[in-house]
Amino acid sequence: MSQSPVDLSFYQTLLESTKAIPWQFEWGPQRFSYIGPQIETLLGWPQASWQSTEDWAERIHPEDRQRAVEYCSEQSLQGQDHELDYRALTADGGYVWIRDVVHVVRDGEQITALMGFMFDISEQKKQEQQLRLMNQQLEQMNQQLKRISSLDGLTGIPNRRMFDQSLENEWRRCLREDAPLSLLLIDVDRFRDYNSYYGHLIGDSCLKQIALVTQMVAKRSSDLAARYSGEEFAVILPKTDSAEAGQVAQDLLYRVEQLAMPHGDGKPNSVVTVSIGVATLMPDAETTCADLVVKADEQLYLAKSHGGNRLFSEGRFWKTAQQLDAGLGDFLSRGG
Repeated sequence: MSQSPVDLSFYQTLLESTKAIPWQFEWGPQRFSYIGPQIETLLGWPQASWQSTEDWAERIHPEDRQRAVEYCSEQSLQGQDHELDYRALTADGGYVWIRDVVHVVRDGEQITALMGFMFDISEQKKQEQQLRLMNQQLEQMNQQLKRISSLDGLTGIPNRRMFDQSLENEWRRCLREDAPLSLLLIDVDRFRDYNSYYGHLIGDSCLKQIALVTQMVAKRSSDLAARYSGEEFAVILPKTDSAEAGQVAQDLLYRVEQLAMPHGDGKPNSVVTVSIGVATLMPDAETTCADLVVKADEQLYLAKSHGGNRLFSEGRFWKTAQQLDAGLGDFLSRGG
């Protein structure tokens, strides 16, 4: 049983009943031969007003116009089917996101027409924008969490985790660049007695002030001051030799005593002080950053065992804070 031929108007009615907007553009005269009536519902421009290339181009958002026109022209001239997204201006001054799907009609090597469909993708673009914003917010939250996880909750300076990572990184960098790496380990003298006498709130305040001082002496962007443990702090000094590290330690020793925080241990004019161990190594294949920590800890032990409020470097005693007042200017000049 043969089928009766179908009137072409059936297909036209079918196409015009969908949300996809069919169109056809004649390549020779550069004019639209057809565009679906849905265009007026979507954009507000009368169906009959779509005549030339200019009618299409002028109704593209100015920020998208050049890109859309150049891309469509380039792909069409190459005979390539293509699609592009752009914002189409509406008659009332707004815009709608359009996806234009284009088929190039050829007669042999000759382009005769372009035909395709316009789709309203505004909702899709809205969802994409919301997704981008959500991803940006998540990234910001991740960065914030990462930052928080690397800081000490009490003092706000880098914590032990950040210290360990930074020391490992700086060790590798100094190894590559054949440069010395120095480390200061700092311990608050008789802090348990201080905490017992004043209580934990005042003790916490004391640690916060000392943390600020350690940040002050870590002057370069590559230097790092961190809270190492309870009342211990550390300062990493890349590309710093033993003499320079000793000067930084002297600066720190002096500044802490100048805070003039009363200790309350019963001794006249007693204030909070620190002991500092200074170590310097030239990284090589036979050593690790753990060796630097051990060496600094040994120097810190010597400083504390000799009464505190002093620093030791390479087994050598350096001046106490009280002896530094006169010559402080000699070592405060170290900077970026």
